[in-house]
This record gives sequence, structure tokens and C-alpha cells, in this order.
Amino acid sequence: MSLKMFAEEALADFSTTAAISPSSPQLVAAMLEPLPLAGARVVVELGAGTGVMTRALLSEMPPQSTLLVFEINQRFYNYLKAHFSDPRLVLIHASAEHVDLELRQRGFTEVEAVLSSLGLGLMSERERQAIFERLVPFLSDRTVVTQYQYIHALQCKNGRLSRLDLRPLLNRYFGSVQSKLIWRNLPPAFVFACRRNPVSSSVRADKAKRPRETRTR
Repeated sequence: MSLKMFAEEALADFSTTAAISPSSPQLVAAMLEPLPLAGARVVVELGAGTGVMTRALLSEMPPQSTLLVFEINQRFYNYLKAHFSDPRLVLIHASAEHVDLELRQRGFTEVEAVLSSLGLGLMSERERQAIFERLVPFLSDRTVVTQYQYIHALQCKNGRLSRLDLRPLLNRYFGSVQSKLIWRNLPPAFVFACRRNPVSSSVRADKAKRPRETRTR
């Protein structure tokens, strides 16, 4: 999908698009880097858009794994259906609030990785909580969830725009919430890596040795 078509869809239905342009390669890399994809059996993507991150996930996942992709926007869903034929991909035209039902219907009891591009700021507090409450029972101690949020971090509440701080929400469901800012995206975005339990000192030391996104304007 071209940038022009993406922008047209954003203008037509921003509530389900929640973005003004596709994710940059730098944002995609930051979203995938914390996820334990090499040995994953079940991976969930919430809000695939045009599939930029979907394609990256499939390139990193094992041959026998399954990727459940939720996309509620009709135009994006049709685009994904027409352009992705990987047998590991299960495309679901439904709200992320149905994640528990879709997982149980397919006999899945555990998810190793979750990548979320949902525009949480455009949802009500009830909707945000419902998604995480229905997802958490499927997460193990080794599961990692990544979520990004644009640097302006706006939410619509009672018809007014205000700033949304995601940390209190994420801290309610996860024992460890780490973040970094990716400047090379339009607009720049924070990437949150969430785990049920606090990250051990050995894991933190290992991650500190890895090259990080250069934080320059």
C-alpha cells in the first residue's frame, strides 16, 4: 500500500488506523528486538495495519509457528488478505478485545510474544483494560509484549485531547516495563517492552551490551 493510500485511509478512519504513516524500519526493529521469536510457537500481533511489522515477524519466526494477526480496519484487512499467503499467518478481522476468544477457539493456552501497534490513546480506559485483562492469562514468565506510543502521546477523553501516560496502565499488568525512544519514525515513538516479572540483573547486563538506537534528531 502506498503512502498516499495509507494517508487517505488515516483521514477516512483514523480511529482504526491510529497512524499517519507506516512504521519506519527503525521502529519495526525496536518492536521486534525484545521478542523471543526464535523459539516461539504462538505469536500475536494486534493492529497490523499494512503489514510492515507482520512481514518482519514472519521473517523471524520458526517454520512451525503460528502468527495470529488482529486487524479491525476493513481496508487494511483486505490488503493483508490479498498480499500475505504465508501458511503460518492467521488473519482475524476483529477487535483486539476478542483476543482471548480467538486464542481459545484455536486451542492455544500460551503465547510467547505479542506485538501491539494499537492506538491505545484512541480507546476508552475500559477498552484498554479489557484488552490486557483478556491477554494476560495467556502470558508466561518468558513472554514479552511490545507496544509503541507516539511521542505526543495524545488521548481523546470526554471529547477533549489530553496527554496519555501508558506506564500506569502497563505497570498494572506487568512487573517489568522498559522503554526507549525511536526518533527515526514519523512521528517519533516510544517502544515499551513488557514482561510479567521484573527483568533479572543478568538480562539487563546482556541487553546493555547490545547496540542501541542512536538517539539523535
